[in-house]
Amino acid sequence: MTADAGDKLFDSADWDFATLQRIHDACEEVARDELGLSTYPNQIEVITAEQMLDAYSSGAMPLFYRHWSFGKHFAHHEAFYRKGWRGLAYEIVINSSPCISYLMEENTATMQALVIAHAAFGHNHFFKNNYVFKQWTDAEGILEYLRFAKAYVAHCEERYGPVAVERTLDAAHALMSHGIFRYPGHKRQDLRTEERRQRERRVHEERVFNDLWRTVPTGPSKTASELSVERRRTLLGLPQENLLYFLEKSAPRLHAWQRELLRIVRLIAQYFYPQRITKVMNEGAATYVHHRIMNRLHERGRISDGNFIEFLQSHTNVVFQPGFDDRRFSGFNPYALGFAMMKDIERIVTEPTDEDREWFPNIAGTGDAMVVLRDVWANYRDESFVGQFLSPALIRHMRLFHLHDEPTETSGIRVQAIHDERGYKRIRRELSQEYDVGYTDTNIEIVDVDLAGDRRLSLRHAARGGGVLDVTQAQRVLQHLAELWSYDVILTELDESGTTLKEHVAKPQTNLAAA
Repeated sequence: MTADAGDKLFDSADWDFATLQRIHDACEEVARDELGLSTYPNQIEVITAEQMLDAYSSGAMPLFYRHWSFGKHFAHHEAFYRKGWRGLAYEIVINSSPCISYLMEENTATMQALVIAHAAFGHNHFFKNNYVFKQWTDAEGILEYLRFAKAYVAHCEERYGPVAVERTLDAAHALMSHGIFRYPGHKRQDLRTEERRQRERRVHEERVFNDLWRTVPTGPSKTASELSVERRRTLLGLPQENLLYFLEKSAPRLHAWQRELLRIVRLIAQYFYPQRITKVMNEGAATYVHHRIMNRLHERGRISDGNFIEFLQSHTNVVFQPGFDDRRFSGFNPYALGFAMMKDIERIVTEPTDEDREWFPNIAGTGDAMVVLRDVWANYRDESFVGQFLSPALIRHMRLFHLHDEPTETSGIRVQAIHDERGYKRIRRELSQEYDVGYTDTNIEIVDVDLAGDRRLSLRHAARGGGVLDVTQAQRVLQHLAELWSYDVILTELDESGTTLKEHVAKPQTNLAAA
C-alpha cells in the first residue's frame, strides 16, 4: 500500500532498519512507476568504515581470494583516511543479481535515502540494461564464481604452497590490464558453469598433451623456415591483444592449476571492463536518478525541507567541476559531465530550441525524457554517448574549448576549436576520443613466437604520436610475462610509419612452472 503524501520517511538523522525499508520502498515506487526503471532484486548491506576500507582493497567484491596486494591497498587507504586526507564513499554497489549495495553506517537518514536512490536504483538499472554489461558480464553468476575462485586459490595454496601461488598471481595481476577482450566476437561470460568446466579442463589436461608443442619441429633436420609466419600465427591465434588469454592457452610449461589461476584473474578483469568504458554514463545516470527521486520525495512531503537541503548540499558537492585553472582540476568529473548531459537531454526533449532541433532532430521536442534516457542508457557507451549527445548549448555552458600543444612548434599553444559550428563538432569529437579505450589504452599485441628456435615471444607496441612506454614500468611488466612464458620475451615499439623506436627484452629469472 502506498504511503500517504506528507507521511515522513524519517524525522531525524537517526535511522534503523525499518527506516531503510521505508526509504527503499518509497524510492522503488518512484523509480518503477514514474521513471520506468527495471532493476535486479536489491540486497542492501550496512557496513562500518573499516569494512568500507576493506571493500576498497579488493574491488568491492564480497568474496575474493587472498593476495598480499589487497592488504597493501587497505593499509594505504586506511592511513589516508585516519589522517583526514581522504574521505570514504557513501556507498559501493556491485553489478550482481541480487544487486548488492553497501551503505556506510555513519550516514544520516538523508544520505541513506540518497545512496539507495543512487545505487540501488540508478546504478542497478544501468547494470541490468546497458548493452556493454549484457555483452560482457554475468550478473547472476559472479557471486558464485567468486566463491569458486576463492576456494580454488585456497586449495592451490594448500597443495602447491602459498609462495608458488603468490608468484603466479603476482605475474597475472601485473598483466591484468592486458587480460581483456575489448571488442565483440567472443562469447559472453557464463560464470555459473565455470566450476564444472574447470573440472572438465583438468581431466582433459591429464589425458592429452598440448598438440601445438608436441608437434613443434625441434630436430636437427628442421628449420624455422619450415614453419611459415602464417602457419605459426594460425596455430597460436595471433596477433593477440589479450596477453593472459594467450598465456593460459599456449604457455608451454605452465601447470594446469597455474593456467586456471590466469583464467580466474582474466575473467575478473573482463568483468570489470564495462565499468571502465561507461563511467560517465553510469555515474551520470545514477546521479540523474537520485536527483529525480529525491526531488519527487520532497514534493510529496516524504522528506522535510531541512533534509532536502542536506541532500542538495551533498548533490552539489558530487557534481562540482573545478575549472581548468583550479588547483583541484584533474580532468572531467564523471558525475558532473554525466549529470549535466542527462539534464541537457531532458531539456532538449521537453523544451528544445531551434538549435537543438537542428542538431538532434530525432529527440528534440518528443516530450518524454525518460523514454529517450532509458534508450540512451541501454545502447551507448561513454565515447559514443559524448560523440552523439554533447550539445552546443552544454559546450557553451561548461565553457569547453580545445587547445593544441605541439612540442615541436615554437609558436606556443594554438586554439583548435571555438564556439562555432565547426568548433562544436571538433570539441565533441576530441572529448569523445578521450573516453575511447581503443585510443587511450596502450596498444600491445603478441605477434609471433619462434616455435622452431628458442621459442622467444615477440610483442609489438603501436606508439601513437611517438609516445614510448616508461622504461622501468615496461621492463617490470615484461619480466612477469617472461616468467609465465618461461622463455625470452621481446617488445618492439613502432611508430605510425613502422619505424622501430625502442626494444625491450626480458629473460625469465625463475621457473614458475617448476613450483
